[in-house]
Amino acid sequence: MIRAAVSITLTQLRSFLAVVRNGSVTAAADELVVTQPSVSAAIAALSHEVGAPLLERDGRGVRPTAAGHAFAPYATDVIGLLDKGRRAAQEAAAATERVLRIAAVTTAAESFVPALMRTFTLERPDVRLALSVGNRGQVIDALVTHTADVAFGGRPPNDPRVVARPFRPNELVLVSAPDDPLAGAGRIAPAQLGARTWLLREPDSGTRSANEEFLSDLGLEGETLTVGSNGAIRQAARLGLGISFLSRDAVAADLDAGLLGVIAVDPGPAARDWHVMQAAVGPRRALIEEFVAFVLDSATVAA
Repeated sequence: MIRAAVSITLTQLRSFLAVVRNGSVTAAADELVVTQPSVSAAIAALSHEVGAPLLERDGRGVRPTAAGHAFAPYATDVIGLLDKGRRAAQEAAAATERVLRIAAVTTAAESFVPALMRTFTLERPDVRLALSVGNRGQVIDALVTHTADVAFGGRPPNDPRVVARPFRPNELVLVSAPDDPLAGAGRIAPAQLGARTWLLREPDSGTRSANEEFLSDLGLEGETLTVGSNGAIRQAARLGLGISFLSRDAVAADLDAGLLGVIAVDPGPAARDWHVMQAAVGPRRALIEEFVAFVLDSATVAA
């Protein structure tokens, strides 16, 4: 039997994604400023069009079924691409104002990204750059939902929707108080760190993951203290409250000023790179390709 053409609406997709985000029909209706029955009807119609239930009960809330989990990235792409298409149309109608939306993890945004942006705008004064800053999870989410055109981060996700290119090394150094007895004492074994307190960023941060992986891989035990930002970690380390692996890019000024020490632990975390990332889904905007090429060329010149 030949099935009729699928008729999926944007209202159905937005309703489904709102429920996935919020875990309940009530919260989704509040977010979308519509009634609960309209959300339920939209999802029922969408499930019918897809040919499988997309949501199931989870206690007092709802959660995606296996089919819902599989369908959600495609729904996200459709909504994101349509929004991107709307912006592209607006840019074409107002060609005098061209905007490139950049997302960057905190460390990158606090170190090398502003310099790249400044150099690019000197070459392309007709382009306006907008920067949003977040942790690794927030930056990747901005890219795959098409609310950012280009992203900067450390470890790229294992996601076919993201194209990542390494362009500069991201060396992690173990920072401490400048008068720490192990700072500048030559290479030490991880066991010599003892039961130190480890200063950590917030959950979903790439820097936090690097510290946790180091401790886990080497079987080290110690207290952890979540302080939530690179600046707070630097300040706590200066005062001798703990140690932490941070990107050298994030602490270069403090190291030059003698405000932090470095403990040369061997082995340390695996070598890492900074990556410039763009979405693999959807049409290629010439401005995005131009900016990515500029970033890669800048890294070649710096090397």
